[in-house]
Amino acid sequence: MSEAPYLTFDLDTPGVSRGHLVIPGGTDRGELSLPVFSLNKGEGPRLLVTGGNHGNELEGPIVARRLIKWLPEAQTCGRVIVLPVLNPLAVEAWSRNTPLDGLNLNRIFPGRADGSVTERIADAVSRVLLPMADTVFDLHSFGPTWDFPPAATTHPIADPDLMARTVRMAEAFKLPLTLVWQHNDTAGMFDITAQNQGKVFVCTEFGGGTVGADNLAIYEAGVRNAFIALGLIEGKAEYPTFRQQKSGQTLETRPSDELKSPAPGIFEPRCSVLDEVKQGDLVGILHPMDSLSAESIDIRAPETSIVLAVASGAHVEADKVVALVARPLKK
Repeated sequence: MSEAPYLTFDLDTPGVSRGHLVIPGGTDRGELSLPVFSLNKGEGPRLLVTGGNHGNELEGPIVARRLIKWLPEAQTCGRVIVLPVLNPLAVEAWSRNTPLDGLNLNRIFPGRADGSVTERIADAVSRVLLPMADTVFDLHSFGPTWDFPPAATTHPIADPDLMARTVRMAEAFKLPLTLVWQHNDTAGMFDITAQNQGKVFVCTEFGGGTVGADNLAIYEAGVRNAFIALGLIEGKAEYPTFRQQKSGQTLETRPSDELKSPAPGIFEPRCSVLDEVKQGDLVGILHPMDSLSAESIDIRAPETSIVLAVASGAHVEADKVVALVARPLKK
């Protein structure tokens, strides 16, 4: 059994290579082999594309596999590495976290070589693949209980030059939304690890986690636009059509933009994503289910803003987020 993660092929080999990233076994389970695709066309950008970070977000792995089909004919320079499924154990279980150890892969980077299986996956990606890239696209969706527009996202970055380059890269996807997302739950995220190394990292959030032909077409078009912007392929970038519109906007959101449920119950949305709301406008209604005499509770916008995400009719506990709002990014 190997003591260190490794690739079964040489990334410097010209042309197409296919093989595996081998994750060493541990006390919790044996060795894992994650399929990896590489296309090396010499000098140029070095891009890593990953999907399946969370196992219940399935658009990313599908779009990643689609890239593999058309890249050999389209790519003109540089090197692209595609790892369609970062966490196969979670994908197989359709679970956000790894069932074996209960960990969220996107909260334990850079991982541990002597840790549990999720930590070993993060360690392998951090040590073997991340050093080989200058830019990273991590393909997510927002999860199965949310309505969220196709978006390219990042977090605030202390380095102003890296921040500017990252926002430009995110905007190059030309998705309906580019989002700078400030929230407190960032420890151990893949993008923080990459950004600390000076790499441009864009996390795409592909809607609400329901795989459909129209949404997949939007997501693939956005990724293709980003490849064009990097100079990896030729072509003309265009905004994909989302809800009869071809446009994009760049927003920012803060922890205070989370609208939370004041009590347990069923949340009923009363607005749609990307709606503009004014202070006091109705965003949704919380219906308590533990008492027939309890009044339903209106949840209203705290200020003029744009609806970023709404929980899709889910039962929620008290103090859980039911909607997010945002506002235009101040550059």
